[in-house]
This record gives sequence, C-alpha cells and structure tokens, in this order.
Amino acid sequence: MAETIDELTVSYQDGGIETVQELDKVILSRGAWTTILFRYREWDRAKGTYGPDKYSIRRYQKRLGQYQLQSKFAISSRAQAQTLIAALQKWVEAD
Repeated sequence: MAETIDELTVSYQDGGIETVQELDKVILSRGAWTTILFRYREWDRAKGTYGPDKYSIRRYQKRLGQYQLQSKFAISSRAQAQTLIAALQKWVEAD
C-alpha cells in the first residue's frame, strides 16, 4: 500500500519480470479521494516483449494513512482512447 499519491503505481513484477510497466501517469485529482490516469504496457510471455500501450483511470481512497484502490476503468486500445478523447473534446468545446 502507498502512503503518498506519488507512490501509487500500476507497475507490477512477477518472477523477476516487470509484467506491467508504467510508462506515465497524470494525477487528475488529489486528496482523500485521488484519481489517476496511467499509461502502461503489459509483458507478453509468448512473444517475449511488451504489448501495445494501454490506459487506466483509477480511483483511490486514503484510509488509515494508506491509499486503497476503489475502482478502475481500463482503456484497452488506442482506438478506444481516441474515441474517448474525441467525445470529451466535443463536450468541452460545446460548453
């Protein structure tokens, strides 16, 4: 568990291999409830290389001094990310 927002990560190691490699993160909100957008890629054991970039929006709550994952949404492809971007741009520009 992480005590600070900066310690929160999606990176994960299994058997000495970084199976989830965090490439970047953007903190969308800070506080007792924190939201972070992560860019990452996963290790493909069959191919022996990392797969394409993926994205995840994760929401954490700080309890008893530790941030705990409360919810997450995976944006699983570049096409899905582009569709999300286009929709948000349309909505923001309409305001």
